Amino acid sequence: MAACSISASSATWAEDASAFPSKPINVIVTFPPGGGTDLLARLIGNYMTETLGKTAVVENRPGASGNVGARIVAERAPDGYSLLMVNSSFAINPGVFKTLPFDPKKDFEAIINIAYVPSVFVVPPDSPYQKLSDVVSAAKPGKNLVSFGSCGNGTPQHLAGEMLNLQADIHMTHVPYKGCGPALNDVTGGQVGLAIITASSAMPFIKAGKLRALGVTAKERSALMPDIPTVAEQGYPGYELNQWHGFLTSAGTPIAIKNKIYEGVAQIMKRDDIQKKLADLGYSTASDGPAAFQTMVNDDIDRFSALAHKIGLSVD
Repeated sequence: MAACSISASSATWAEDASAFPSKPINVIVTFPPGGGTDLLARLIGNYMTETLGKTAVVENRPGASGNVGARIVAERAPDGYSLLMVNSSFAINPGVFKTLPFDPKKDFEAIINIAYVPSVFVVPPDSPYQKLSDVVSAAKPGKNLVSFGSCGNGTPQHLAGEMLNLQADIHMTHVPYKGCGPALNDVTGGQVGLAIITASSAMPFIKAGKLRALGVTAKERSALMPDIPTVAEQGYPGYELNQWHGFLTSAGTPIAIKNKIYEGVAQIMKRDDIQKKLADLGYSTASDGPAAFQTMVNDDIDRFSALAHKIGLSVD
């Protein structure tokens, strides 16, 4: 009887997977409209009809650093019709919130990582800091002359600064902003002497000569800023923080359905026009599948939790 039950269940899921999707797919974005994560979700969603046969309905559910939208998807049926569009902040939250309304490792399953974007250390063009080593020298214990702006408390950009603090044994004072936009305004206006901003946001200002870039947080140099060295190659081996963006879904979703979504989105990511548009915005495209992306998410949850504990970071 047990064998028959398992067989019947498998057959049901197989039928569901073969017919999936039979209705629009709901994509929950954990940030407000207009940001990079929202842009990616809508860009990919525009082409889901072509590769999956049904439209994507993108819904913004911001709040509590993404935890509001995440909870919605965690509580929905594991049928593939509710996707969560997240970035690396999803992996940071478990380390900086004392309690979460879900278990980030048990209540979600990864589908695909679609893009990376590094952050960049930037200063005004008239800054005395010509290189990252100048910042490190000024931030040595006993001097502590450096403050850095970030896109917010507990963001990847904040942690990028704290990672350099630890690795270089320096003390840069963190100045959190409510988003990358306000931080950009203040660093271009000279109100803060250094900021760590997503490359996609900072790149137009760098190209226009309104900001000078000192280092990229990714493992490798950005193809759009090949002259800007990474932090790692400036004396800090192993330093890396490359912000990922991808789709998760409710835990328990059949693997056949997850694979179908993965294949459909991966097909979109191969389009030349998509790759060019994302490259122009400072992103590098990716197509890491469910297993590889799950490992990436879980590893970052562990890594960022350890870092948050080490620096005593808490946002609630």
